[in-house]
Amino acid sequence: MAKDTLFAGESFNLDFHSVPYYGEDPQIERHYVSMRSRRQPSVLAFLAQDAAGRAFCYSNADLRKGEEAEEIFRFIAFWKQHHGDYPRHLVFDSRLTTYAHLARLDRLGITFITLRRRSPALLAEIQGLPGSVWRRVSLDVPARKYKTPRVFEQPVSLEGASLRQLFVLDLGHEEPTILLTNDRHASHAKLITRYAQRMLIENALSDAVRFFHMDALSSAVGLKVDFDTALLVIASGLYRLLARRMRGYAEAQARHIFRDLIDMPADVSISRREVHVHFHRRAHLPIIIASGLLDVAPKVPWWDDHTLRMSA
Repeated sequence: MAKDTLFAGESFNLDFHSVPYYGEDPQIERHYVSMRSRRQPSVLAFLAQDAAGRAFCYSNADLRKGEEAEEIFRFIAFWKQHHGDYPRHLVFDSRLTTYAHLARLDRLGITFITLRRRSPALLAEIQGLPGSVWRRVSLDVPARKYKTPRVFEQPVSLEGASLRQLFVLDLGHEEPTILLTNDRHASHAKLITRYAQRMLIENALSDAVRFFHMDALSSAVGLKVDFDTALLVIASGLYRLLARRMRGYAEAQARHIFRDLIDMPADVSISRREVHVHFHRRAHLPIIIASGLLDVAPKVPWWDDHTLRMSA
């Protein structure tokens, strides 16, 4: 991936987020809000995150009930329109879309990994499997506590699509994990590790709530909320681009980047054709100097092409 490329475009994490609403507007529908563990009036937003770049690349907060399952194909159409091809790889949980849409993804040639809901029949089937059919795999994730889960794979046909179904035990959960994928070649360890990385979008959503105030609805009007969510996508991308230039901050969350590298005192002077920002000495200033950010003096179009010059 090139240094200045925000989206690698190899794989995407997808998720819904319900933005709570506490007013009285009758047009606001009720959705499940995970932080409250209940259904309440909220605006449902769909977001896609580039897995490698960790930046949001798509959002839609103008969803109504009954439209959730189709939203994945709106993202696919968006990506194809702007990048010329379908997204190659999608990772999402079991609530994102339907089995019929999984078969549709398979027909489009788009690789996916998702969860399957734990029905009583599936749980009984797992319980009845003999110990000899389970295979223990090793996950190459040094920081993970549970690195050697047990796996049993079987083919399954859903809505006409032939998929791989993986039962996974010993991942640190009380209940077994059931993975569905149309990836015919990836190893068990690679599939389990990649699905576990879906937590990146959950972490990014948590950061968006705490730092970008995603849950602070400024309006009950869907179009306004959708616009606010689009600004969140832009802001997250800008922070990820900045983080890549700063040594040691490639994986930092936006609030840490703001605290260490942006929220710092400076003297600002404005002349006829230049805005000069002179930073005060701070503990993290050497990181900014080493990034080379102070070596350039760009012209800012919305400042009538005034030059922005920064120094320390």
